[in-house]
Amino acid sequence: MKLNKLTLALSLSLMSCATMADEVSSLLKAADLFRMSSENMQIETQISTFNREGNLEKERRYMVFSQAKHQSLVLMQSPAEKGQKMLMLGDDFWMVLAGSQRPLRITPLQKLLGDASIGDVSTMSWSQDYEGEVVAEERCEDKPCIRLSLNANRKGVAYQHIDLWLGKVRHEPIKADLYVLSGKFAKQASFIMDKANAPSTVVEMVLLDKLGSNKETRMRYLSRKDKTVPEQWMNPMFLAKNPNRE
Repeated sequence: MKLNKLTLALSLSLMSCATMADEVSSLLKAADLFRMSSENMQIETQISTFNREGNLEKERRYMVFSQAKHQSLVLMQSPAEKGQKMLMLGDDFWMVLAGSQRPLRITPLQKLLGDASIGDVSTMSWSQDYEGEVVAEERCEDKPCIRLSLNANRKGVAYQHIDLWLGKVRHEPIKADLYVLSGKFAKQASFIMDKANAPSTVVEMVLLDKLGSNKETRMRYLSRKDKTVPEQWMNPMFLAKNPNRE
C-alpha cells in the first residue's frame, strides 16, 4: 500500500511538472509573437545610445534576417559600419569585417552599440531558448502581470537567466531583468508596444545598464516582414567571399 501511495505521489508530481512546463512554454510562445510573427523574418532595427544626462551619443541601423533553427544574419547599415556582417548559427557566432575574407569567431555578449549586444539583436525566441516556472501574479507598470523565472536551455544565448514579466491578459512582454553567466544583473529591459490598450507588436526595447555605466540603449524596430534568405547566406565563408548582400 505504501509503495502504491509513493508511486501515485511521484506520478502526480511528474504530471504537475509537465503541466507547469506546458504552461510556461505557451506563455513564452505567446510573448514571442509580439516580437516575431513568423520563423523567418527581416527586421530593420535602429539602435540609439544615450548618456546619463539623456543626451544622444550614437545611432546605428541594422538589417536583421532572423531565420528558423537558431539562425540569424545581421547586416550593418550605417556608414561607420557599412559592409560588416554578423552571423549566428545555433551556438556559433561570426563577424565578417568589410574587406576581409576571414570570418572572426565572436561571442553573443560582444557589443554592437552601447549596451546592445549581438545577442540582443540576433536572438528573438524565448520559447526556444529558455525554460522555467511561473513565480507569481503581481502588478507591474500599473497593470496585472505574470512573473516568470527562466533559465537558458542552451549555451549560445546572451543571458543565462531572465526574470520576465508578461501582461496577464494578452501575455505581451512588459519588462525583463537580464543576468549573465556569472549571475550578475547585467541589464533591465522594458518593451514599448504599438498600442497601450490592445498591444499587437513590440515597437521598441529599452535597455538600462546595471553594471556601472547607467546608460540607456533603445532598440527601435522600424519595419518587419516575412523573409526567407538563400541558404548560402548562412555560411560565414560565403559571406566573406561574397560581400554584396541586399
